[in-house]
Amino acid sequence: MGYRVVVAGATGNVGREMLNILAEREFPVDEIAALASRRSLGSEISFGDRTVRTQDLDTFDFTGWDIALFAVGSEATRIYAPRAAAAGCVVIDNSSLYRYDPAIPLIVPEVNADAIYGYSNRMIIANPNCSTAQMVVALKPLHDRARIKRVVVATYQSVSGAGKEGIDELWDQTKGLYVPGQEVAPKKFQKQIAFNVIPQIDVFMDDGSTKEEWKMVAETKKILDKSIKVTATCVRVPVFVGHSEAVNIEFEDFLDEHEARDILREAPGVLVIDKREPGGYITPIECVGEYATYVSRIRQDSTIDNGISLWCVSDNLRKGAALNAVQIAEVLGNRCLKKA
Repeated sequence: MGYRVVVAGATGNVGREMLNILAEREFPVDEIAALASRRSLGSEISFGDRTVRTQDLDTFDFTGWDIALFAVGSEATRIYAPRAAAAGCVVIDNSSLYRYDPAIPLIVPEVNADAIYGYSNRMIIANPNCSTAQMVVALKPLHDRARIKRVVVATYQSVSGAGKEGIDELWDQTKGLYVPGQEVAPKKFQKQIAFNVIPQIDVFMDDGSTKEEWKMVAETKKILDKSIKVTATCVRVPVFVGHSEAVNIEFEDFLDEHEARDILREAPGVLVIDKREPGGYITPIECVGEYATYVSRIRQDSTIDNGISLWCVSDNLRKGAALNAVQIAEVLGNRCLKKA
């Protein structure tokens, strides 16, 4: 016995990963519905060892369905998520639309699973930004031990965070640079992304930060602790999949780097790969397809009294999006919903 599960946006990068992870983790699915826009209507998509034909999101009736994983962007979510919720189907939304609504829980299961009970306020649960999700998984166990005062983070975010268009642009620009006359001008990104880095993700705000940077601040406070000060610099890099972060943490109490390493080794969702030798760390290409948030380069920061620096890497399509959504569904099923 299991649940009737909907994946909205099933033909996109994140939607496909949601279907893959539901199957990989053997989530108890009695019936699956793969929803897409009309231009993808009727296309076939894999779910485990079977094939599912996509249905029209616009006309789909959510009545009688238990959980809907949404990966359709904020505009479509604004239309269809309330429809699903009103029909009694709990929405787990990957867009930014509901993340900052105080009535809607924003959840990373390894960090604040108890917030799941707030789902009944609106029948909607928000999935955090990809860069925030992996960072707070690493911060949570350290915060429990020594109380974090301030975080300074620089991100190195892959083009898949911008969707299929971002992946295509990096691929096409890279090829074009080797073929005279076939150069590809920037379209998805503000500047050339091939062999370059771009210190802008999302739009600029009045204080000079970008919206992506603001998201990391606001979401860390909501998920982990509102008293933590966070400053972020978010950078797009020419990597297809996998976000990396250089994180500097200031604590209220002293935390030795060796203890920090031991704490992280025992932390849920974290895998420590930290050898002080060439290659003794994880890079984004090595985390693709994996569930864990990898932590490397753990070291004392001698410039402040209670500081630790570390390197954090994760598959942004998985822990940063699809995996976290499925983990939320698992918590929801285990704690709140009854199986059919």
